[in-house]
Amino acid sequence: MSEGVNEGELNGFTPEEATQPRVVVLISGGGTNLQALIDAQSHDELGGEIVAVVSNVADAYGLKRARDAGINAVALPHREYDSRDAFDGAMIKVIERHEPDLVVLAGFMRILTPRFVQRFMGRMINIHPSLLPAYQGLHTHARALADGIDEHGCSVHFVTEELDGGPVAIQAVVKVNKDDTEETLKERVLSREHLIFPIAVRWFLEGRLRLQGDIATIDGQPLPPGGMRLSHEDAAEELDEDDESR
Repeated sequence: MSEGVNEGELNGFTPEEATQPRVVVLISGGGTNLQALIDAQSHDELGGEIVAVVSNVADAYGLKRARDAGINAVALPHREYDSRDAFDGAMIKVIERHEPDLVVLAGFMRILTPRFVQRFMGRMINIHPSLLPAYQGLHTHARALADGIDEHGCSVHFVTEELDGGPVAIQAVVKVNKDDTEETLKERVLSREHLIFPIAVRWFLEGRLRLQGDIATIDGQPLPPGGMRLSHEDAAEELDEDDESR
C-alpha cells in the first residue's frame, strides 16, 4: 500500500458507516427497565441503538429518561382513541416510522390486539416479573407470597397472542425469604430484570436469539421451556448482593 493512501479509499471506494440495529421501546410508567437498556447502550453492551421510546401515558417518567438520554420520546395516550384497535393502529404507524429491528415492551401495561402482535411477531420481546409459565398476568409477587413458594424471579419472552405465554428466552431466579414482603421481593426481582433484559436484547440484535415457529432458539439450538436460566446464586454474584443462603 502506498504511503498516505487510506485503505478505505483504494479504487475510489469509501465504505459506508455501519448502521446499528434499531430498537423501539414501549413503556407505561417509570421506565427502570428502559434505564437498564439505556445504560447498556451507553457502555456499548446493547448491540444496537434505542431510536424511540413510546408511552401510552403522557406523563410517564420513562419519557423523561428517554429525553435525558437524547432519545426520541413519543407520548401516545390510549384514552384519546375510540377503541383498542384504533390505538394499536396508531401505535403501529409510530413504531414503523422508526423502522425498528426489535420492539421491546419494558413495563408496557396494555393488552395488545392480535393485529399488533402479528405485525411484529418474532421481533418483539417482553419482560415479566415471574418465572413463566407461573404467574402470568398481574400481581405476581403477591400471588407468589400467598402460595408460599421458595423461588420466584423474572422472564424475558417473545410476545405472542397469548398473554405472557410466548417462548421464554432467559430467566433469573430469586429465592423467597420467609420475611419477604411484596415490596422487598419486588425489589430483588426488579434488580434481576435489569440484569437479564439487556442480555436478551443483545442476543436478538446480534442474530443469536430467534423465534422459530413456537420455539425460542439461541445460536440455532432450541431453548428449554424456561429459556436460559440464571440461578439465584449466579444472579446474586453478578449483582454483588449479600446472599445469606450461600
